[in-house]
Amino acid sequence: MNRRQFLGSTALLAAPLVGGCGSDHTLSIDRSLPVGPFGADSTAEQVTEGLDLSGKTALVTGCNSGIGYECMRVLALRGAHVIGTGRTLEKARLACASVAGNTTPVALELADFQSAATCAETVAGMGTGLDMLILNAGIGSFTEFALINGIEKIFVVNYLGHVVLTEKLLDELARRPGSRIVHVASQQGYRAAPAVGIDFDNLRGERDYDAGEAYGRSKLANALYSLQLSRRLDPSITTSNAVHPGFVKTNIGRNAEGVVRFLYTSAQNLFAKTVEQGAATQTYVATAPALQGVTGAYFEDCNPVLIEGPNHMSDEAMAAQLWAATQQLLAGYI
Repeated sequence: MNRRQFLGSTALLAAPLVGGCGSDHTLSIDRSLPVGPFGADSTAEQVTEGLDLSGKTALVTGCNSGIGYECMRVLALRGAHVIGTGRTLEKARLACASVAGNTTPVALELADFQSAATCAETVAGMGTGLDMLILNAGIGSFTEFALINGIEKIFVVNYLGHVVLTEKLLDELARRPGSRIVHVASQQGYRAAPAVGIDFDNLRGERDYDAGEAYGRSKLANALYSLQLSRRLDPSITTSNAVHPGFVKTNIGRNAEGVVRFLYTSAQNLFAKTVEQGAATQTYVATAPALQGVTGAYFEDCNPVLIEGPNHMSDEAMAAQLWAATQQLLAGYI
């Protein structure tokens, strides 16, 4: 890891810890939308307490660890049939077999667009339709520069792979009016992304690689895709919202090395949410009765929030430009 990557990674680490202190961004709850009784300390079990999800089908990507696993576990606990994806079928099988309830494992390697297309075909072949699509899987900023099919790796895994999956499942979601798409974005979409937002001239690694910016770019892309879908889809049929799960004690920093790994692990031990708390926001947005029909919003700590300060999270022009670029990058798959 070079000095630029180190600084980018430590900045990425620091942002969720300092909150608004010294930041150009402040958050306020968006009270034009339904606001529930939950917050940063709520767990996925608490936000779904009393719900009966029997007869509903959810797909959770990245079900084999962290907040994806907890989200799957709780949805199954509440009666939903949960399709859980892992990078290999064996990983998905082990995770699904370890929770109580009705679960089905499916392989999904987000770095492989054909794998995403095949996953969608497998799900469609089940004939159940989809009530919830929770786009949870991803990789962190502790990732060395690499290109996949000529496109920067973090952007491929965190954003483009999920786009292929989602686009090929829209018909399944449309079969279940009231269905919901939940995109796991991040504060880093406005704290760590390039100042210009999506730097369209750098998606193929044309310029210097900054791991923190690459991660922020991918998470901004998740939020903009959610916004773009919310404009394309009839909210009485399917809604699309983005969430920030929080700084959570998971293995997302497993590839960090040396002092960065030490700092990251220390910060997790001191400040991070538990996995149970980290899974709460995406589980809440996927299930809360009060959010029926709510679309195009961004949630943190189980609440819809407005971001004040320089950011592109709700930039509709950039969302449209990103969609046009995405269609070119995924030609032949969507």
